[in-house]
Amino acid sequence: MPFIPHTPDDVQEMLAEIGEENIEKLFDEIPQNLRYEMKNYPDGLCEMEMARVMKRRARKDSGQSCFIGAGAYEHHIPAAVWDIAARGEFMTAYTPYQAEASQGTLQLIYEFQTMMASLTGMDVSNASMYEGASALAEAILMAVRANRKCKNKKVIMPETVHPSYRRAVDTIIGNQGIEIISLPYDRTTGCADHDALKQYDAFEIAALVIPQPNFFGMLEDVDALSDWAHKHGAMAIAVVNPMTLALLKEPSQWGETGADIVCGEGQPLGVPLASGGPYFGFLTCKQEFVRQMPGRIVGMTEDLDGKPGFGLTLQAREQHIRRSKATSNICTNQGLAVTASTIFMSLVGVEGLRNVARQSHANTLLLKQEMEKVSGVEMVFQGPCFHEFVMRLNKPIKQVLSSLADRDIQGGYTLTRRYPELGEAMLVCVTETKTENDIDAYVLALKEILE
Repeated sequence: MPFIPHTPDDVQEMLAEIGEENIEKLFDEIPQNLRYEMKNYPDGLCEMEMARVMKRRARKDSGQSCFIGAGAYEHHIPAAVWDIAARGEFMTAYTPYQAEASQGTLQLIYEFQTMMASLTGMDVSNASMYEGASALAEAILMAVRANRKCKNKKVIMPETVHPSYRRAVDTIIGNQGIEIISLPYDRTTGCADHDALKQYDAFEIAALVIPQPNFFGMLEDVDALSDWAHKHGAMAIAVVNPMTLALLKEPSQWGETGADIVCGEGQPLGVPLASGGPYFGFLTCKQEFVRQMPGRIVGMTEDLDGKPGFGLTLQAREQHIRRSKATSNICTNQGLAVTASTIFMSLVGVEGLRNVARQSHANTLLLKQEMEKVSGVEMVFQGPCFHEFVMRLNKPIKQVLSSLADRDIQGGYTLTRRYPELGEAMLVCVTETKTENDIDAYVLALKEILE
């Protein structure tokens, strides 16, 4: 079937049937000021030309040593993961909106939910979200709904949460009467400023967002933040890198009673960088909040013969039936990325995840120690980190990153636009994919550029 199945004759025939002159007449109820006309876009390419363009772009992403993190992480993915995920049964399976979706697909999602609930220490997980940023937005909406004792729709979010996540949250919930209060960070530790948090002791707060690790790679005092939230009647929303949970304390153990909702980006678990996507978000929570959880939940039951079976148990097509009164109107779960992630976790196992996390942390400490010896480099924050850290240079970051790229090194993520107060600073990430030779080459290249 062609990508656009309707020929001009088909379109005219349909318009004649309904008595309209052109397609524009079908949208005349949309005000003119809300319409957008695409201009200055190039003509279409033929298949051969398009293939050439894509190959040329793909070459730009290969052969370079990547030290960029900032929410998208390069981890080794066993070849078996995508060999299995690319099978026709998974690759072409339709997103399971209906309970009659294939048992294999439903079972896989059920296994994914079980793994994510175990990893985060929560009672229940949904079938996945669009990506990490929208998962956080949905978690905030969920917390405001679930915290019925709080009449205020105020949510505190540290500036140490990923800037793109904060922008996505503003876009998604900006018109829903929810106020996001920005919590500054301590310039010494790179973590949420606990003294600044005290000014909200007398406020009625619906939820507190707690990143771990935060955007700077630093480890927040999650116990103190979680306890502050619950002491003041707020829900604790954890935003986590799932790979770190193989080593760090699971959110269910934060403080005295643990986080209430956990969300984040699942890309580190078996999904390649792939020039920017697709990724998938995850969302887990305590059992008492399950009725407020957005998306879909797959459950296991038994048929009349006692054989196990799987089906959609909660939120099935709710957004189509209840419309504006639905718990959520999010329709997307990332079936294929979740398939790869489930296979990845199954193959690597608990100890494998720990090894990846340990090696990533060890490599980061090694690079950090070497960079501290380099003239013109200053570590911006003091304290424990996971596999990212921030350093300030004595030359413009843009110039340095360009020079590193000329040496086939993707040197880091510039912070000059999002955090200009830090000066010429950049975020550097090291995972288990880097060898000592890679780290030595990075240090040598940066020395030469700064000198």
